[in-house]
Amino acid sequence: MDAILDSAPAQHLIDVLSLLQTRFGTTYDRARTLLFFYVVTKYGIKSLRHLRARGTVGTLREGWSWLSERTLLLVLALPPMVAKVEPQMAKARKDIEKKLIPSGPQVIRYLSLPSEGQSRDWILAEMDRMDSYCHSFDSKGAKLHDWKDGKISGAVYHGGQDLTNLIVAAYERYCVSNPLHPDVFPTIRKMEAEVVSMCLRMFNSPTGAGTMTSGGTESIVMAVKAYRDWARATKGITEPEMVVPASAHAAFDKGAAYMKIKLHSIPVDPITRQVDLARVRRAINPNTIMLVGSAPNFPDGNVDDITGLAKLAKKYNIGLHVDCCLGSFVVPFIERSFPPGTDGYTMPDFDFRVDGVTSISCDTHKYGFAPKGTSVIMYRTPELRRYQYYVTSSWPGGVYASPSLSGSRPGALIAGAWAAMQYMGENGYHQSAKNIITAARKIIHGIKTEIPELYILGNPPVSVVAFAAKEGTGINVLKVGDTMSKKGWHLNALQKPAAVHIAVTTLTVPVVDTFIADLKDSVKEVGSSSGHDGTMVALYGLGSSAVGPNLVQEIAASFIDALYKA
Repeated sequence: MDAILDSAPAQHLIDVLSLLQTRFGTTYDRARTLLFFYVVTKYGIKSLRHLRARGTVGTLREGWSWLSERTLLLVLALPPMVAKVEPQMAKARKDIEKKLIPSGPQVIRYLSLPSEGQSRDWILAEMDRMDSYCHSFDSKGAKLHDWKDGKISGAVYHGGQDLTNLIVAAYERYCVSNPLHPDVFPTIRKMEAEVVSMCLRMFNSPTGAGTMTSGGTESIVMAVKAYRDWARATKGITEPEMVVPASAHAAFDKGAAYMKIKLHSIPVDPITRQVDLARVRRAINPNTIMLVGSAPNFPDGNVDDITGLAKLAKKYNIGLHVDCCLGSFVVPFIERSFPPGTDGYTMPDFDFRVDGVTSISCDTHKYGFAPKGTSVIMYRTPELRRYQYYVTSSWPGGVYASPSLSGSRPGALIAGAWAAMQYMGENGYHQSAKNIITAARKIIHGIKTEIPELYILGNPPVSVVAFAAKEGTGINVLKVGDTMSKKGWHLNALQKPAAVHIAVTTLTVPVVDTFIADLKDSVKEVGSSSGHDGTMVALYGLGSSAVGPNLVQEIAASFIDALYKA
């Protein structure tokens, strides 16, 4: 063995191996060093961008919240705490089910198909019977939260019984239609194109493009998807980020989660309730694909500085989406109804006339009075709309192309939207917008002049009015909301800050005086400590603790579970 190792060929082989080891070892060390610096640089840049977007205080607060939450969750996972918390959560779940799921001997549950089909008369009679026991009634036998009495925030956008009858007729005529097959249902294709065209002209972009969707959330998610794919194709961005006001609709968070996009939530000014433009600018970086503004936002009805956001979008060559889902068929008519500055209100520029606005979402099923399940997403150019599509040519079933999330879609709803827009016309929408805005401003005036314990959030120019309790009054505004609920009102609770809002509709217009009077009485009741802790306090009162949001999420998930419990 020694002789073999000492031979010339063997020694040559050893020399060669040593040389290779030395060379490759050096290359490996260099590669490892380069990889180390690459990783440090990459995540260092990410951290700096995150710090710039959140700010030092915001980042520290975020980190402290995360640490506190994790610590409390570990504590809550201990057996003694589980024994205490779980019964409370179980009770909350039971309370939710009790509220949502009817019970009693009169309730008949249909958990499987009947062996034989039922008659039309039987079905209609059973619907009547279910309505009788599914609703809650007060001591006088009147329905609580009956939308027809107008004591409801948003939710039902009613254009009158004649329009409802027309929509039902349109639905009946086209109930089996499907836009997925435009050659089979050419009328539906024409109607959809015309609905989009009418909306584009309302928002001052006759040369733009768009599609219909199932609602505001899908319109927003589709816009997020379009910007993600546009940025990937034109800029090579593979780790996209978006900058969104904290007051923007939760659908943007949903879109970011679905599309794997990092979202920077930017605070709003506590007085104006508009997004902080300086903070928006700091959050923009080379991975930013889009900015967002609301006209108006859902929580408090204020309108962001769209012109300021548009300048940033133009400067950094990124998209700007304006969410007009809630404003829908009100904001396009506000200038005509109320010239700028009327009564101290100003509606900022918000539509495609603002250079830099690249997309707008508008719900036809809100103030457009179209049937639920219709919305429009609009783009400044047809080229940008292309990035919303999904197309595949390799599927064994053939070429598949769809404009939005759905494949098959209900053409009957498109027909209903088209019919509603034809029925209302420009003058009809102008008059409804004027009535709604007038009612909202009357509520604002009533709160400012008659209820000194409350204040209005910002200066909302459209249809949503949010109010909170002034410091030092000792009033819990969520208790006020719960007390209003006992008077038959169905309002929305807000947080950050705690507040309550009403979205005024045509149904609200006749009951504005009743709303102000009931709100005044509710504040007095809460002030005299006779107000009761109800759903608003029980749910949103948890938010002040570090673990509160987790518990609220669990309750919300239980709520969804209960929706599907037969």
